[in-house]
Amino acid sequence: MQSLSRSPQPPQQVPDQVEVTLLLSGGQEYTLSVPTQDLLLRQLFEVVMDWEGKRVKRLFQIPIHQGRAMLVFPCDRLVGLITNPPLIVQQPIPMQPTQTQQPIQSYQIPSPLDGARSNILASQVLQFDDFLSLAEHRQLLSYVQKQEAAFVNTSTSTGDLSHRRSLVLYEFPEFSTLIHTRIQSLLAEVLAKFGLADLPISHIESQLTAHNDGHYYRVHNDNGSPDTASRELTYVYYFNREPKRFSGGELRIYDSRIENNFFVRAESYKTIEPRNNSIVFFLSRYMHEVLPIRCPSGKFAASRFTINGWVRRV
Repeated sequence: MQSLSRSPQPPQQVPDQVEVTLLLSGGQEYTLSVPTQDLLLRQLFEVVMDWEGKRVKRLFQIPIHQGRAMLVFPCDRLVGLITNPPLIVQQPIPMQPTQTQQPIQSYQIPSPLDGARSNILASQVLQFDDFLSLAEHRQLLSYVQKQEAAFVNTSTSTGDLSHRRSLVLYEFPEFSTLIHTRIQSLLAEVLAKFGLADLPISHIESQLTAHNDGHYYRVHNDNGSPDTASRELTYVYYFNREPKRFSGGELRIYDSRIENNFFVRAESYKTIEPRNNSIVFFLSRYMHEVLPIRCPSGKFAASRFTINGWVRRV
């Protein structure tokens, strides 16, 4: 694709978002806000500039309404774009501005080939320490030890028993209400930092999990099935006895890249330490895994405990 270049005027600050109106054949229009660095913006321009129809055909699948719907159309339906602020495309033959032309504000959009990571979408993670008071933390540890017999083996929606190994307690009303209340107190700040300030919340889910020797959870996301599609935000609260009697169990959260207009796992990732009495938030669509745990004693009380769950949208 030819480069998008600045017109001859003083440098302007590149905006974070560009408002793009898609002009589709048949007179249909749809307006959306696209991050300036988003690969989607370049792909849209590539289609519009493909006068000879030589590029590979592409099906656009664009999440809209904060991810609650999907706009889908084949690339040959796209006949034009309106951008605000205006973006201009450098012509093959440079044209000199005349005195009657008005300055137009435009921005350089880096090519996906400018660097190996130019199409990588870095995952965002928030971690808060001292989530519960010391007294609440002690009470929770005492509670899970008394509930050992109530924990059951975990499972996955695919039924693959080798994909996940841990123990889970699905009902724990003595503490789930407390956890939900504390999460609610952080939710406005957390959603704002993830760019989801206007997200309509349905409810918060939770489960209590124990990971002991040899346990793990292989790479997955948390909203990849029809039953889980409304999960928007994942949280994990870590707690354990001190001194810690296990090792491993780090949370690995992968960055994303766009492939054929789908989010897929990148090779790069962030590793989150399971810090005692801390809570972690990340988007449920991120691919992530729990690395294997080593707990030499095998005692339930020495486990890596979590209360993990999801914030669902309406």
